[in-house]
Amino acid sequence: MTTNIGTVDRVVRVVVGLVIIGAGICFRNWWGLIGLLPLLTAAVRFCPAYVPFGITTCKTESPKPPVPPDGPKPA
Repeated sequence: MTTNIGTVDRVVRVVVGLVIIGAGICFRNWWGLIGLLPLLTAAVRFCPAYVPFGITTCKTESPKPPVPPDGPKPA
């Protein structure tokens, strides 16, 4: 399973999840358990809802210049 949640997205999910759980505890309501979903997706760094749309919030690595097959040439 590849990751599709970046750092900022992960932090937002943790905060939102904790707020939802806190609201559930404050209002003594079982709906606060829904806050576990963003916490779970933040923990595993994978969101299944992003897959059909091809969304990823991970930073892409910049391409490295190709190295010749015989290795880099000394200066």
